Amino acid sequence: MEMTSAKFVATRAGSVPALEIQGVRKEFETFTALRHIDLTVYQGEMLCFLGPSGCGKTTLLRIIAGLEKQTAGTILQLGRDISALPPARRDYGIVFQSYALFPNLTIADNVAYGLVNRRTGRAEIAQRVQELLDLVGLPSSGRKYPSQLSGGQQQRVALARALATRPGLLLLDEPLSALDALERVRLRGEIRRLQQQVGVTTIMVTHDQEEALSMADRIVVMNHGVIEQVGTPLEVYERPATPFVADFVGRVNVLAGTALGGRRFRVGTLELTCEGCSREFEPGTAVNLYLRPEDRHIGQFGGDTPNQLTVNIEKVEFLGDTCMAEASCEHLGGQSLCLQFTLDQFHDHGIRAGQPLRIALRASRIQAFAATGAKR
Repeated sequence: MEMTSAKFVATRAGSVPALEIQGVRKEFETFTALRHIDLTVYQGEMLCFLGPSGCGKTTLLRIIAGLEKQTAGTILQLGRDISALPPARRDYGIVFQSYALFPNLTIADNVAYGLVNRRTGRAEIAQRVQELLDLVGLPSSGRKYPSQLSGGQQQRVALARALATRPGLLLLDEPLSALDALERVRLRGEIRRLQQQVGVTTIMVTHDQEEALSMADRIVVMNHGVIEQVGTPLEVYERPATPFVADFVGRVNVLAGTALGGRRFRVGTLELTCEGCSREFEPGTAVNLYLRPEDRHIGQFGGDTPNQLTVNIEKVEFLGDTCMAEASCEHLGGQSLCLQFTLDQFHDHGIRAGQPLRIALRASRIQAFAATGAKR
């Protein structure tokens, strides 16, 4: 059965739309890559398209850039219809994951490429190139060639080249995926700093949840060609709109249970209260409860704290400043929990395999969704 996305528009007083995507659809012969996408991007914000491979995020970016033609729908940039315009007549700069620098040109000439094509004066080009090289932290690299730079430095050059013509929109297609882990963390902070400093409206495609959560003003979570949710990183993480978002963004525990009415649920032999649940379910409805590993009380909590249980620590995975523990509880009907602890909690509470631990699941953090096929 074909699914269509709802229309997502942020409610921001005084915000000016930089880009409006209206009813965009993309079909490849018998495959539908995008299904009626509606989205508004606001001036100066950084928006991330997040989702698994094949969800349509790169196709949507390419349609915005004019590198792909939509089957249906309209794209407006600052109110101007660019739906049928070729890439050269759209106002954007783009950075690819493969850097795409010209190996036979110096770094300065790479950065200046778009300005030269616009027949900008030499003095203005030289000034703009140096300004951008200073901005990306490569002030003395103008005479070098791409092969003389590291991957992270080459991506900084690609970013400078994309910004050289002062575009109204910056498009980033998985710009960090070709870098090692340490360089990715360093460069994502620099990209975010530059974006805020320059104030350019930016859309970034990524499949990395941590990148999206740490860099974006808003995240567009996509799956199978539709938008599942649009929201701030905190909204998407704490209040997922669908089971897919809850499962895809961050780690999560999924507990099968039954609705008792009044935001109370039966899981195994336990009765759990879910104060933060925004959905009402008829008693007897089969549900799945979603809970992040860190969403539990530990240590001193009152006797009236809901959702208390004793778990047995089965396995501990040490991750440096945190650790993840797999825990079992006979009252959960054979279902296990993944729990996260800080290093201090690990030591203070003796988190060790084989040890019992008294916890309380945070009632304000548990989200519930109807199990597949269940009636809401």
